[in-house]
Amino acid sequence: MTPLDQLQVFKAMHDSPHARLEHSAHLGDGLAAALWNNRHDARDYEAPSHHTLSCYIADGTGTFRRDRPGHTGAPDKLCIMPAGSASHWVVNGSIRLAHLYISQEQFALGCVSLLDREPRELQLQEATFLDDPEQARRFRQLIALDWDEPAERLLTSSLAHEILDHALLSQVGLRQGLRLKGGLAAHQRRQLSEYVEGHLDQPLSLGELAALCNLSEYHFARMFRESFGLPPHQYLLARRLAKARQLLRYGQLPLGEVALLCGFASASHFSNRFRQALGATPGAYRTALKS
Repeated sequence: MTPLDQLQVFKAMHDSPHARLEHSAHLGDGLAAALWNNRHDARDYEAPSHHTLSCYIADGTGTFRRDRPGHTGAPDKLCIMPAGSASHWVVNGSIRLAHLYISQEQFALGCVSLLDREPRELQLQEATFLDDPEQARRFRQLIALDWDEPAERLLTSSLAHEILDHALLSQVGLRQGLRLKGGLAAHQRRQLSEYVEGHLDQPLSLGELAALCNLSEYHFARMFRESFGLPPHQYLLARRLAKARQLLRYGQLPLGEVALLCGFASASHFSNRFRQALGATPGAYRTALKS
């Protein structure tokens, strides 16, 4: 994921002379978290390139959006700030809040795998001071963990995925007035998704996937990215890692078998890819989630 100081919402908070960063961490898989204190401030978020989910942990009763001064926050209220959406905030008094930053690539993966829709068809719906006790509970669990301790950071990552999945199922809607151009047909996208899921344990080439759609590799790669929101190799790696996380969390297979079932050439290759994505080895991930 982009370094934290390059995420627009994080940077806008960090640049404030009034806001104080308590803690922050990359959680892998295009997710990052931060815990803030702020007081007597005004913050502007100008069309960020990432999504931000926030939960008010304490205070916030004097916080409002400039265009909605009569609507103020409170503990456990949630705000959803989609990528590309500008918002302007005033903080009267104090506030403590948690942020979860989500890359557009991770959002795209969720749209395809969880909702079976093209990411460009969908949008995360903006919400201000939303009541969602289940999400608020997850945020409170998330900030109670020690993000500097490797095992607890992995638990934090798991919670962040639960928060994202909940948001995808409850706060995503169709883009209005959208006329899609290019990309793959819906049946081609579903065929590819099913084929990839059914062959994760096998080497898959760009040519093999392109042949399923009767396209050249060049045109297939371009159209795949339009429909899936990320390139074929990145999608394939993400699905392999997702399957690996599931096998590690709910099974007892040796790591070498998990590697082969997920299409990695060797246990060392699997370990390197897993660590690059999640910041920990497969063994450490299994231990953290089993403990």
